[in-house]
Amino acid sequence: MKAKLWVNHQPVEMNRFVEDLLAKVSVAVASALKGTEDMHQLDISLTKGDVSVTVNGKDIPLNPFTGEVMANTLRGLVSSLKGVRDTTQVSISVEIG
Repeated sequence: MKAKLWVNHQPVEMNRFVEDLLAKVSVAVASALKGTEDMHQLDISLTKGDVSVTVNGKDIPLNPFTGEVMANTLRGLVSSLKGVRDTTQVSISVEIG
């Protein structure tokens, strides 16, 4: 898996461990959603209170609880990274296989 991360529209450099962790956590959280079978490309966008998930180019609907869990999980991980202070806007892109 290969992950890319942007925070507030700025790319964030990641070492291999962080990239692998971000990819695995993102895919694990998204895999629990309906419509994410046979995932090859995952894109997650967190903007203030909004969460959007796209799998293989298809938007995946989220209920409020699921969106909040995803946002809190991923923001917690990203905000722990060195140099990241404000996580108002977070974009994660993962290529699987």
